[in-house]
Amino acid sequence: MKLSFSLKVMTVLSLAGGLLTGLYAPSANAVVQEIRAEFVPDPTNPMLNKFKNTTPETGVCPQWIAAVCKRMGIFSLQVPGLRFNSSKPILANHADPRQGAIFSVPSSWRSLEVVHSRTGERETVQMRVAGIGGTWNMARPPGVSAWSHGGYWFYQWRNAPAPCTGAAVGAAGTAFSPFFWLVPEGAGACGRVPSVDIPWFNFYSVSYVYELRTPNPLGMSSGEYKGSLTYTTGPGMDFDMGDVLIPNDDAITLNFTLDVMHALKVDVPPGGNRIELVPQGGWQAWLNQGRKPVRLFRDQTFNISASSRFKMQLECQFIAGNTCALRDTGSADLVPLNTSVTLPYGLTDGTGQPVDRRPLRLDGSGTELFQPGLYVDRKPGALHFEVAKEHVEQMLREGVAKTYTGNVTVIWDSEVI
Repeated sequence: MKLSFSLKVMTVLSLAGGLLTGLYAPSANAVVQEIRAEFVPDPTNPMLNKFKNTTPETGVCPQWIAAVCKRMGIFSLQVPGLRFNSSKPILANHADPRQGAIFSVPSSWRSLEVVHSRTGERETVQMRVAGIGGTWNMARPPGVSAWSHGGYWFYQWRNAPAPCTGAAVGAAGTAFSPFFWLVPEGAGACGRVPSVDIPWFNFYSVSYVYELRTPNPLGMSSGEYKGSLTYTTGPGMDFDMGDVLIPNDDAITLNFTLDVMHALKVDVPPGGNRIELVPQGGWQAWLNQGRKPVRLFRDQTFNISASSRFKMQLECQFIAGNTCALRDTGSADLVPLNTSVTLPYGLTDGTGQPVDRRPLRLDGSGTELFQPGLYVDRKPGALHFEVAKEHVEQMLREGVAKTYTGNVTVIWDSEVI
């Protein structure tokens, strides 16, 4: 008795998508920046199922504190063209911090939706600004000594005032200095007060570091997810440098792209597409003693790699109810063929239950959703084919030779919404 079956794997990799409208419309006078992250499963580290930030870094991290940023898991971007210019002099020892050089950033987590460019699925990304810096320039006289307060002015900017913390960035000229301060989550403004009047003061090469919280890629569809988030700049806004330092742009719009590139691959051993159903222990008991087999079966192993959700379906050459059938080549009699699947550890059904001899049916019921709890890389599973006892008796009659055949197609389909 022979059964041939084919395996068809359907998987969707990276899909190009059109730009979707984000949560915020860019300002008419706004800086626009791109932030990209991708997920590609790593066979060498299957337990690491996170997005990787692929945005090219600019600003303070690559220039000054690469090791600090890597250790903290933060990334920096320099805002092209953005600068803050003083609208009036900064007075010595001013009591109101907003009348000087202060730095307040959106350091609390903020959420935005990213939308799949083809399916419309929505996921949530969170972002916060974790530090601010750049280069300041000022009138000379007084020059940098205006910040000394009887000590060495350099440490006033290298070591940040509370609640910010310094990041050991420091270099200087007579009237300018780069700096960078880290900002704890939810912190308020940080600033410095000069000891003498400063006629004018500018802040440029503005750079910020940010942290991201991204969704679990194992529960997302392959393709691109897009969204946007806009931060405002200016007095009382998200990036607030006080009432004296006024920006030349009023907003920073961030366009996010999350690219999900899943793996779904099934490998069947050579010759595994041709199945012969046999009784337990072979045909000898029937041939020598006339004992009819209890069942006819065959288990066919396969190796599966999966980082995405998928479903499984059947297609049949011959049909018996909700499953496939084998047909006698001589009489056209049909017998049902029960087909089921066992999946390896790490793959469960939609309720989180393991998949052990789960029946495959023509209507797809029971196999509508399988999902990975981790990236499964070339782990063994099995397809089970069986003709039950009552149908075996129908197939076997003494003195009559019969051949039952049929084609079965098993489909692994990653297009699950």
